Amino acid sequence: MILNAVIEKDEFGYFAYVPELKGCVSQGETYEEAITNIKEAIQLYLESLNEKETESLKNKIFSIVPIEITEIENARVS
Repeated sequence: MILNAVIEKDEFGYFAYVPELKGCVSQGETYEEAITNIKEAIQLYLESLNEKETESLKNKIFSIVPIEITEIENARVS
């Protein structure tokens, strides 16, 4: 099974989450540590699912696609 992990860097290190798995998050001081930790979090998350939920994930198609925005319109903040 292939899942997508999003890794974000902030002032505290790296934050990782898996959009397909609600609440499956982790972090690390380095990028590599965040990857290792999110893999462990994914494994634990998958172990908590029943067979029907696991099968549902196997059949789900999920993509993360970069979208380029070349011009930002003036936006009002209310």
